[in-house]
Amino acid sequence: MSPEEFRRHGREVIDWIADYYERLESLPVLSQVTPGQVRAGLPAEPPATGQGFDGVLADLDQVILPGLTHWQHPSFFAFFPASATGPSILGDLLASGLGVQGMLWATSPAATELETQMLDWLAQLLELPACFRSGSAGGGVIQHSASDATLVALVAALHRASGGATETAGVAAGRFSVYTSGQSHSSVEKACRIAGIGTAALRKLDVDPVTLAARPEHLAELLAADVAAGWTPALVVASVGATGTGALDPVAELAELAHRHGAWLHVDAAWAGVAAVCDELRWINAGVEQADSYCTNPHKWLLTNFDCSAFWIADRAALTAALSILPEYLRNSASESGEVFDYRDWQVPLGRRFRALKLWTVLRWYGADGLRAHIRGHVGLAQEFASWVAADPRFELLAPHPLALVTFALRAGDDAGRRLLAAVNDSGQAYLTHTEVNGRFAIRMAIGSVLTERRHVQAAWQAICDQLPDS
Repeated sequence: MSPEEFRRHGREVIDWIADYYERLESLPVLSQVTPGQVRAGLPAEPPATGQGFDGVLADLDQVILPGLTHWQHPSFFAFFPASATGPSILGDLLASGLGVQGMLWATSPAATELETQMLDWLAQLLELPACFRSGSAGGGVIQHSASDATLVALVAALHRASGGATETAGVAAGRFSVYTSGQSHSSVEKACRIAGIGTAALRKLDVDPVTLAARPEHLAELLAADVAAGWTPALVVASVGATGTGALDPVAELAELAHRHGAWLHVDAAWAGVAAVCDELRWINAGVEQADSYCTNPHKWLLTNFDCSAFWIADRAALTAALSILPEYLRNSASESGEVFDYRDWQVPLGRRFRALKLWTVLRWYGADGLRAHIRGHVGLAQEFASWVAADPRFELLAPHPLALVTFALRAGDDAGRRLLAAVNDSGQAYLTHTEVNGRFAIRMAIGSVLTERRHVQAAWQAICDQLPDS
């Protein structure tokens, strides 16, 4: 593809994306295709010769688009948001165009130093502890996702708990235990599997039936029992904005117990953490100063497209000691000087994309005021939606909702709730997901799409009421 062809087709792609956003609201939120339908629309064999680019956009409309669930749709209220914005898309395009591989400082100094500065900027905006800044013993890095952040936190925790023995002896170095709330993300269990300690090492903490936050008393009991049985506590994961309900664990109390037993305290604030850009929501940082590591995802609720998960660590020594392997072909004078970060040592893979560019474009385009307005708007809409639920005797709120997630149930029972959710999603008018709260089927309304306005929340509530099983 020549530069001129790239210009021409690049303009066509940008136009297609802009047109997509203009017509997005008219599309059903949830894909309506049946299993195998997309593959049936594709040739069985790859093309023998190049076909040009015009057919790509045609097939995008005819084959691919019907098979998409539209995460950027203003009526997408499922899971948590997955932001995509113009500035971020353009930043990602620049990163793809430059095509640098930032595994070492030496392989592209700007990729490393921009990332370091962006994590420092974000730490300032969220008012995170000074120990997470690059000028301290800690620092920040962009991971692919919060799942990766949990995994590397566990690997660092195992290194510290074993005195470095896990690097050579692996799981034979001891019996290590991990603790997290029953409300926490499944990534904690997956990290235990990947790290080799298995799910038998994972302890699920009971939660308060009202706040749904992890109970420190239960953690204390489990820690004492495990130590008595010869286990070594390695990691405690506290959730700030748990996936199912948005529950907020008591970080300070969990940290005190973890550290008393020599365990690492990791805070998973993947969705909720970015809310701390707003002064009035900064209370969600309570106890974070005691964390060994912390994660929040700009690609969820802070206008930055996937993947961009911000991970900070209070002391990077355990992380880099656990993950650094230095073959001869990676040696260079800058690394050996000790004056630079080599982010390959802060993550699972060796290679890494220039993800800092899209965070840079987002922070520069919106500024702190724009980020705060974005968060405040969604929190306000969620509170209004919750008031409608609370005022309707057919429904019941099942969890606190201080941010932008509302968890509620149909009083008619679990089966009626399941039928209601399926009917709303099948209608294409909105897309919501479910969870379980104290043994009950619950519907989650997660407000976070960049394009969502009050009228979309109103329409979703109307769709819910219209689809009630007894209507």
